[in-house]
Amino acid sequence: MSIALTYYPKGRRLKIIFSLCILFFFACKKNGTPGNVNNNEIMSATALTDFGTGKYRGAMGGLYPNGLNQRPPLHNVAGIAIAQSIKPLNGMGAEDVVNGKIVWISIGMSNATQETQAFLSLAQTAPTKNPKLVLIDGAQGGQDINAINNPAASYWSHVLNRLSVAGLGEEQVQVIWFKEAEAGATDTAFVSYPDALKIKYRSVMQLLKTKFPNLKLVYLSSRIYAGYATSGLNPEPFAWFSGWSIKRLIEDQIGGDPELNYSGNNPSSAFLSWGPYLWANGTIARSDGLTWLASDFQPDGTHPSASGRQKVAQLLLNFFNSDETTKPWFIKP
Repeated sequence: MSIALTYYPKGRRLKIIFSLCILFFFACKKNGTPGNVNNNEIMSATALTDFGTGKYRGAMGGLYPNGLNQRPPLHNVAGIAIAQSIKPLNGMGAEDVVNGKIVWISIGMSNATQETQAFLSLAQTAPTKNPKLVLIDGAQGGQDINAINNPAASYWSHVLNRLSVAGLGEEQVQVIWFKEAEAGATDTAFVSYPDALKIKYRSVMQLLKTKFPNLKLVYLSSRIYAGYATSGLNPEPFAWFSGWSIKRLIEDQIGGDPELNYSGNNPSSAFLSWGPYLWANGTIARSDGLTWLASDFQPDGTHPSASGRQKVAQLLLNFFNSDETTKPWFIKP
């Protein structure tokens, strides 16, 4: 569309041009162009899912490679095949469609156990849930990534005890929801911290495979918003950074990292995928509407309140009810 301005006085032409610029700006905003983008560069912390073609300090967003929020086709096909191979197992890890169970367990710290408990309340009574599926809260308060990144850590005894109380064993665990953070981190540099945390995540992915030999799928979620935090436990930017760490970890597996191999006779990791992406920039709504209000947190601004736990629980239930790699084992046949 073109507009002829030749016959307007100079002052009138300037007013028209200014008005057109304003209209163009709001049209871009209306159509989803991020307001914190300058020449395709994201200028501040933004949900990875809302990057579009933008980059933050040269780094492309999106949950998966090439700025996309969907698993690449080959990775997706592999995940679906693995999901379809999941069958009820007995305590020895052998298939038992009559008495066996499919065990899902959460691994993580205090936020993860609080959110898992809310999720269990929703999922246990969901009419669509597979009756062979057992959901276990294996997360524990005070157990950050450094505390669990050791095969001899007391945390793993806690996890095995949770399974034992439910009459289950480690051979029956096939699916994990993983959500971890680092307590008291001090490196706030984007150029270094996400990769440093990614290395710790990778180590735990390998450890999970040794602890649970029949583990097939691990779904990872980043931290919720931490901009209200009143302590140095895990404030921003670390909550936002955790999403970058997970993104890069999964991209490493997709790219063929041998330390994250999930196929063959001796896999070093389970298949990795994003679970629900939980971070949003406080009261600034994500493109899907997610926000984090001060009321969604306990007084410390770090742990979720009842409303915050419910948000995460609903996102988890929506994900496991709908993802192509979860429906084969999560949904009632």
